Amino acid sequence: MDLDAGLQRFNEASQSEATELARICLDIPRWADELVSARPYTDRASLLTAARTGAGPLSADEIEQALARHPRIGEPPGGDDAEAHLARSEQSNVDSSDAAARKRLTDGNRAYEDKFGRVFLVRAAGRSTSDILTALDRRLLNDEAGELAVVAEELRDIAARRLAGMLDA
Repeated sequence: MDLDAGLQRFNEASQSEATELARICLDIPRWADELVSARPYTDRASLLTAARTGAGPLSADEIEQALARHPRIGEPPGGDDAEAHLARSEQSNVDSSDAAARKRLTDGNRAYEDKFGRVFLVRAAGRSTSDILTALDRRLLNDEAGELAVVAEELRDIAARRLAGMLDA
């Protein structure tokens, strides 16, 4: 069976190179280490499944650590590192020229942070500003435990999408 070139590069990378690549996509060291240690992957689907399901339950501390690496929705980071490029790309559909939407995002981010004490995280890639605002409004109704579960799933979705993009690069 022939592996696609991106997966082959990931499988054959040194431990440190693969870990560095995985850390850009997965925000939790334990998760990235687990993913790298499970190499080689036989196909892209098995790698992406490992990213979506790996690391067992994420602890509240790990989630907080991961969120520290994500910018507010609507406020892509400056900088020139790989993570900043990813965040800007992922938020490219967020329309910052719409003053009303920008205000709703700013107010929603503030309300979310006031309620949960953390940055609002949602997969922005492929979503419109309206979709993101709907998700934000809906998630403000969650309790802490329910929201932590949603954030963990969002982290997993973002990680798998980032890994898929890494394989295509």
